[in-house]
Amino acid sequence: MAGKVTFFESSLSFPSSRNTEGAESASADTPRFVPLPKAQHELDGSAQAQDQISRCCNKLRSLRASDSATLKTELNSLFDQLISENYNSGNHDNIHPEVVCEMLMHASRLVPLSQEHLIIKLSQLIHQLLNQLQVIVDEHALDVLVSYCTRALRTCSSWTHPEVLLALSSLVYGNGSRCHRHLPELLGLSGILVNYGDPSQPDIELRRSAVHCLANLCLSVPGQPYLEEPYKGVCYGILLRTLQSPKPPDVEDIVFCTLLQSALKGTQYFLNGGKWKAVSTQDLGTLLALLKRFMFYGLPGISVEMPQVLYPAPLPQYETIPAAKPELSQDSAAQKKTAGSQQNKKRKSRGKGKKAGAEGKNDDDDHISGHLKTGGSGVDQSGWSLGSQSASVTSPSGVTPQLYPSWKKGSSDSEFSDPEGGMQTKLRLYQARVRQSALQCFLAVVKCVEKRILYGYWSSFVPDAPGIGGPPPLTLLTIALKDPSPKVRAGSLQVLSALLEGSRQFLSTAEDTSAPRQAFTPFSATLAASVRELHRCLLLALVAESSCQTLTQVLKCLAHLVSNVPYNRLRPGLLSPLWKQIRPYVRHRDVNVRVSSLTLFGALVSTQAPLPEIQLLLQQPGSTSALSTPGISTPQELSHNWRLPTRRDGEASSPGGGVEGDPEGPCWMLQLCVSLVTQPREEPYSDSDAGGSSGASLEPLPIRLEALQVLAHLVKGYFSLVQTSLLELGQLSTRCLKEQEPSVQLHGTKLLEELGTGIIQQYRADANTTPSAKCVPVCQVVEFWSEVLAAPMISALQNEQHPTLQTSACDTLSSILPQAFSQLPDVMFVADTANAILTALDDRSPNVRAKAAWSLGNLTDTLIVNMQSVGLEFQEEFSDMLLLNMLRSATKASGDKDRVKSNAVRALGNLVHFLQPVHLGKPVFEQPLQEAMRALIDTVRGEATMKVRWNACYALGNAFRNHNLPLGSADWSKEAYSALSYVVTSCKNFKVRIKSAAALSVPSTRDRYGDAQQFAQVWQALAQALEHSEEMEDFLEYRYCASLRSQLCHALLHLLSVCQPNDLPALRSSLSDQSRPVLQGFLVHYLSNKGVTLVAGVDGAAGDEAGDHAVPEDGLRALNETLTRLKGQLEEAVLDSSEDLETVVNFLEDVLRNFEEVKESDSKVFSLPLSKLPQ
Repeated sequence: MAGKVTFFESSLSFPSSRNTEGAESASADTPRFVPLPKAQHELDGSAQAQDQISRCCNKLRSLRASDSATLKTELNSLFDQLISENYNSGNHDNIHPEVVCEMLMHASRLVPLSQEHLIIKLSQLIHQLLNQLQVIVDEHALDVLVSYCTRALRTCSSWTHPEVLLALSSLVYGNGSRCHRHLPELLGLSGILVNYGDPSQPDIELRRSAVHCLANLCLSVPGQPYLEEPYKGVCYGILLRTLQSPKPPDVEDIVFCTLLQSALKGTQYFLNGGKWKAVSTQDLGTLLALLKRFMFYGLPGISVEMPQVLYPAPLPQYETIPAAKPELSQDSAAQKKTAGSQQNKKRKSRGKGKKAGAEGKNDDDDHISGHLKTGGSGVDQSGWSLGSQSASVTSPSGVTPQLYPSWKKGSSDSEFSDPEGGMQTKLRLYQARVRQSALQCFLAVVKCVEKRILYGYWSSFVPDAPGIGGPPPLTLLTIALKDPSPKVRAGSLQVLSALLEGSRQFLSTAEDTSAPRQAFTPFSATLAASVRELHRCLLLALVAESSCQTLTQVLKCLAHLVSNVPYNRLRPGLLSPLWKQIRPYVRHRDVNVRVSSLTLFGALVSTQAPLPEIQLLLQQPGSTSALSTPGISTPQELSHNWRLPTRRDGEASSPGGGVEGDPEGPCWMLQLCVSLVTQPREEPYSDSDAGGSSGASLEPLPIRLEALQVLAHLVKGYFSLVQTSLLELGQLSTRCLKEQEPSVQLHGTKLLEELGTGIIQQYRADANTTPSAKCVPVCQVVEFWSEVLAAPMISALQNEQHPTLQTSACDTLSSILPQAFSQLPDVMFVADTANAILTALDDRSPNVRAKAAWSLGNLTDTLIVNMQSVGLEFQEEFSDMLLLNMLRSATKASGDKDRVKSNAVRALGNLVHFLQPVHLGKPVFEQPLQEAMRALIDTVRGEATMKVRWNACYALGNAFRNHNLPLGSADWSKEAYSALSYVVTSCKNFKVRIKSAAALSVPSTRDRYGDAQQFAQVWQALAQALEHSEEMEDFLEYRYCASLRSQLCHALLHLLSVCQPNDLPALRSSLSDQSRPVLQGFLVHYLSNKGVTLVAGVDGAAGDEAGDHAVPEDGLRALNETLTRLKGQLEEAVLDSSEDLETVVNFLEDVLRNFEEVKESDSKVFSLPLSKLPQ
């Protein structure tokens, strides 16, 4: 077939020798062709081939254009010699691309357009050299040779055009955007390719070659722009019409298959050129209908009648399999053709013949690999009757065929020795390539079309019922279960995986836990049925598949499915069969299958964890044979008895069973993953494992990494099941950190991080109570971290060559339980950790700096915990110089990107809180302290993200808790209060307002609020914020209103409790105007516990963040104490201040009186039903 060898492969890859550098035109200075030096061990045949090519090229370069017969003879001879070479043999890898380009350009100058036989040979040579040597010509050679080909197509006889188009297709391969000068002539209104590629073109060879050219024009190699409009649209229109047109009656099936394959590949390249645009000339439904039709093209037993367009809600009649007439079957039509008719239509060029042969080699085994197992009842495992009367293929004997492919049943080699049998086999091979190309095109559609649009066609490609009692639906799973080609089956699974990837939001509506409705079936139930059918069919594919490559795709598809399905909304029982079925594949003989099975296990233990069904499965005992004997427990390998190693004494011989492990022992999956990481590899395995291991005796590296990832998922989702093996997992992580392979070190640190996080979450859940017996004891946590946090962890933190490893190590340090930190060996460990973090905080990588800031914030949290639990001893042992460096580094990081700044300001608040008089009295701390406080103030006032500003407000409040800080007298105090007052009244994010109000209520004494003017400013800001607390720009902030009002009321009552006579005039002014009833109403509401009721409606995250306000009982106690104190002052007040004091006292008395009335009213309402009870 015309085109490149890689054209019909599922992926395009070029050897490193393929070069796109520019080539110089022929000149006296151009170096003569000299092959690169060969290694001494290469065969003599390679050197001879190089010598022959060298002689031919040099001879060709020495010729000059003339009309002599001698020149024609020499060119004929040279072209024949060059064409006869097999450039795929590997003996020509050292031919420079620029030499090829220069030689072809020189040859084009020697062959005039009047010598049509020479033009044929030159075209064949262009195609063969560029195709087999994998050369993309440079721009100058492209311009020269494309011009030559277009002139030949305009001038020469039509019998030369297929060969010229063949050469043109090789020239424009990946060069569509660089052909801009020739595009009008090729793709204009009367362009060459437009005329030859049109479905009305009677010459199928011309049409096929032109469509091939169009496909190669649409292809763009990495780094090159795509074909521009409107020519890109012209190509798509011709390709689409080609797919829509029927097969001409006089065209052979194989030839038509190659035409379809070119059109499908061209469509795939077009789709790869960018996002799908819904325009009048590009209808998605039309394209999907065509792709669905060709996904089943030539599939035995199926005759597809598809509509012209698929709609988001396809009609049921489009999904049927009508009984096909034998005379319409393409296979039958192919059988009617005699061997002579197939052979008489010979190819016109050797280039095409060689191309077809090369392509035939790639997929020779596609149609041989059987994968279906059938039972004695004649029904295969997908539920299809093998004797279905709807089969559309007529067997040669005239007997109604079964769905099971007839050529896959036991037959001797002699059946395919006759020409007709060979052509049938070849036809099925080419039909399989069409189906594979259609699936690859569909995969491109999935990648370029928005998922929300594509999911409208979900029911056209994914079944929602088994189809019992009628013909099954034609879906992607039909191909996965029924197609005889393993590559096509794998292609359908790749498309399904792409559809499932990122489908969580779409599938989240699936639900079948409620009672079924009789009147109608809701969409949620239909989607749930589709999910169940996906599980059923993919399990069947898992059992039936024999190809290791396709089996890998089945496991990957299942992993995508498991990761996106809302199992908590579905009836349990979907995961148990899958869990039990995949366990043996962990010891499969193929390394890729083993990796994919571990990936699937990782998806199972991470999806919506913890799931009760998965928890029960994890607690089941493990099977000794299933976990230790490689490659014997899967259905596909039961016959491979020669692979069985010597059985241990007492070991069960059943392939799927074995001696059950101790149910009281560690989780079997944990044991499995630990053994895969640490234990020597077991034989036998496939040869594909060789070279993939980080050590000669260990498992291949991909398996070890995947096992570590499964462990991390297991720890994250089901920590309670693995906490008994905490020390063992710590030893495993330490071992990983000591290895030389950075990827193993990285996964080891991630496992440590999940272990630390799991411990912290256990203690956080019991924060308000004494830690329960289920929590890991602190002494064991200390033992765990003492062993882990040694030299390997410090080395990982200081590994500047691998920033990702540094980042992960920082995350690990941030997950140390604060209660255990003080019991670690000594404070020197804290110093070592802090120094490592400060080094990472100056890293060039933003990711490393962000993680280091997070670790620094957590480390300083630990400093505060130790300061409160250990006391002065811990603070005195901590190095002043290290504390100063931490303060300066955190201040510097607060000016970094928001991801870094968010945790840097948190660390600053902790460090300022940690400072003691011994530090504050030293001049060396004076300027760093001022810079730290100004950094916090600037961040509060700045334009950073709300998360950063929230952390900055929190940090200021944390700093205010340091009683040794000169708050109220320092220069920065006024700026700090001003910034918080500004935020509490004007910030559009209510969570930031809540945190700023909390910070304003932290100072415990009046002198820390500064002078009367500063105190008045804080009071007025809080009062104004409370008065306007229901005004918001974003309605989403409404859920935080109750928390904000509660915090503001608490802050106002706190200020009243510390106010002094000099503050009363400012208080009187705000309590004498129209604001008084509003403030009074909110305070009464807060004291009557109604504010707390509203706060309970806030979601968990918001409630945690907003949870700085005191309970109303504390506010009531503070109100009574304040009122008592002020009444005492009123009796002693002089005339000047009595009016201000009386106004404040009257306000508080009104609040207290109204509160009592509300409380009494509520008690009456509550007791009213009790009074009506019979006596």
